Amino acid sequence: MVGDAARKEVGRLGEDIAAQFLLRKGFSILARNYRKPWGEIDIIAEKDGIVRFVEVKAVSREPLSSISDEISNYRPEEQVHPTKLKKICRTAELYMANNKDEREFQVDVVGVFLDMRGRKARCRLLEQVL
Repeated sequence: MVGDAARKEVGRLGEDIAAQFLLRKGFSILARNYRKPWGEIDIIAEKDGIVRFVEVKAVSREPLSSISDEISNYRPEEQVHPTKLKKICRTAELYMANNKDEREFQVDVVGVFLDMRGRKARCRLLEQVL
């Protein structure tokens, strides 16, 4: 249970950091943790008239300075499997329909690399993963 609690904490913190990262990149946050019975979207954002459905993948590594090679080689989008993408798309389509929003939309991933001990984080945005 301790491992599950730690994993949830990393995920929650990763989503908070990803939202701040997106704001600094000029995105507007429209919603967070949009849930439907078949899936959840971590962050719904908008930039340049395009709605972005963002999946956040956070990992904790200690310390960040020693894993620069790992960060450059790690691909968070590989953790977003086809089944997850299908759920995100279904949920995104419902969100757009419910909001009568006819703008373009896309699915993005934000990888968040956390150094919990050093209280540091690095983010990487991967656009249009679908």
